[in-house]
Amino acid sequence: MLAEVQKATPEEAKEQRAALGIWLKELRESQHLSQRELADRLSLDYYTFISQLENGRGRIPVHRYAEWANALGKDQHSFVRKLLSYYEPTTYKILFEEDGTQASA
Repeated sequence: MLAEVQKATPEEAKEQRAALGIWLKELRESQHLSQRELADRLSLDYYTFISQLENGRGRIPVHRYAEWANALGKDQHSFVRKLLSYYEPTTYKILFEEDGTQASA
């Protein structure tokens, strides 16, 4: 029998995106980068995309995760793992948590 998949409510998803935005902004500011400077590092046409993400709207495209990690001075593995915890919390829990504790590989 398949276990019931717990889906986030729209309110929970909005809260997760907002929390991710705060985290991304903290990372950017820790590198002393403006939104425009980060956009330049990422070869983005519009720095407003950074603003949208920091305000809980939009997603970083999967194929750009490594570029974002590098631009923000983060290890790619830990950066993507953190993104996954916000974007796909159910998948994150399955992969990395076991009865509320970190699972070992």
